[in-house]
Amino acid sequence: MKKLDWYILKKFLSTFFFAIFLFVVIAVVVDIGEKADDFVKSQLGAKRIFIDYYLGFIPHITALLFPLFVFIAVIFFTSKMAGQSEVIAILASGTSFNRWLRPYFIGGVLLAALLFYANHYVVPNANKIRGAFEAKYIDANSSYEALNNRGRSNDIYLKVDSFTYAGIANYDTASKSGGPFFMHKVNGTILVQNLRADQIRWDTARRKWLLNYIVRRELNGLKETVTMSPSEVLNFDFKPVDLNRDKYTKDKLISPELDKFISLERMRGSEGLNEFLVERGRRDATPVTVILLTLIGAVVAGRKVRGGSGVHLALGFITAAVFIIADKFSTIFSTKGNLPPGIAVWIPNIIFLFVAIAFYRKAPK
Repeated sequence: MKKLDWYILKKFLSTFFFAIFLFVVIAVVVDIGEKADDFVKSQLGAKRIFIDYYLGFIPHITALLFPLFVFIAVIFFTSKMAGQSEVIAILASGTSFNRWLRPYFIGGVLLAALLFYANHYVVPNANKIRGAFEAKYIDANSSYEALNNRGRSNDIYLKVDSFTYAGIANYDTASKSGGPFFMHKVNGTILVQNLRADQIRWDTARRKWLLNYIVRRELNGLKETVTMSPSEVLNFDFKPVDLNRDKYTKDKLISPELDKFISLERMRGSEGLNEFLVERGRRDATPVTVILLTLIGAVVAGRKVRGGSGVHLALGFITAAVFIIADKFSTIFSTKGNLPPGIAVWIPNIIFLFVAIAFYRKAPK
């Protein structure tokens, strides 16, 4: 590491952390204004609101726009260096263009590593705090949530094992009970057992499922055996935590938990897994985005142009807008269509890789 590396790295990191700090302050102020009524209704003090909500909200909003603020920070301080002819002086001294880009790459890798760790562990834990608060104090008071949830089915269908399928109607996550309940066992394409119960409930003492008013039919060709019982305790592979699904589920699980959840749901044949696969892939893809946007910002802003920082910032916001559009489109096509999640999360990075190569080739060296 030479003086040039430390000089650029210092400018890079100080500009980024100052920018992200200002943004977080503004985001918190705007969020307080939007949720002031909900905070008043919750009857919680300022300290409690900060601990129970904003300790989760701040990491969430920071990680959400982390790559874009890296990009803006790089463009801002590099444009000032170019405007003061510092970049021209560095290159004229015999420093190669690639050598000049080295501290940008190092800074991008450091910030990408920070985001990588945060995406996999810090932000999901923060979302547990934020999600719990919003579900209890904000969504509960929202007329939109009430309208949106009206008519929504609480029925759950799952694959218990490779030859057993089950379903629970009207499942309530609070009481950990529901009903009616059914379970089908098949042998190839032939139904061999049909079990139905009026109610299924989690027995916290025995940590097993309790079924009430059971009718079991055993099928053997044309022969049928029917047995009935008032109650029965069964040890299924799934637990109540496996049935707790809300709009925050994918955000609250750290990556090892999310991997386990996806594997379990895939084994059960659950639908709607693309949303979870996109979230898992996004946690790996966004750190790479940080590195790409860092290099693009340095190459774009390193040229001295008429108009100074304004032109560079305008180009930066246009590029950021293109990135957001590409990211949203690919995500929607995956969660609502047939685009594979593994491809969807990497499409913005693939696009910006070609953008970075194009800008690099045209940059004055």
